[in-house]
Amino acid sequence: MVTTQAAVRSSGYVTAFRAVTVLNALAVLAQGVTAGQLMSGAGAGMHASGAGAVHVLGLALLVSAVLLWRPGRGAGWPALVSLGILLLGMVQSMLGGTGAVAVHVPLGMTLLGLSVWLMVAAWRR
Repeated sequence: MVTTQAAVRSSGYVTAFRAVTVLNALAVLAQGVTAGQLMSGAGAGMHASGAGAVHVLGLALLVSAVLLWRPGRGAGWPALVSLGILLLGMVQSMLGGTGAVAVHVPLGMTLLGLSVWLMVAAWRR
């Protein structure tokens, strides 16, 4: 008899979720790099378009986490963390447009930390 954990690990949902966590963490990291370039006076277009990538990957992260949870019979907490990452990314975009750097930068670091933590947790199982 196959246990639930073994079934979850062998499903394609885990592979998809792991792949999306890596892509999401890389996109958020790239935003940090382009933010540094923005501070030096270049890279505004790349930082703005990178925000779109963070939103799309945040949504893909949420969808893959829900698929891992519901039909995949995995844990539900990755879906909650993924929702938090998606919402933080949207708040980041709203604040970035207003120039609220004092809030935008710490939230960006929080977003990066959550993304990397979720990626590490996904690969540790």
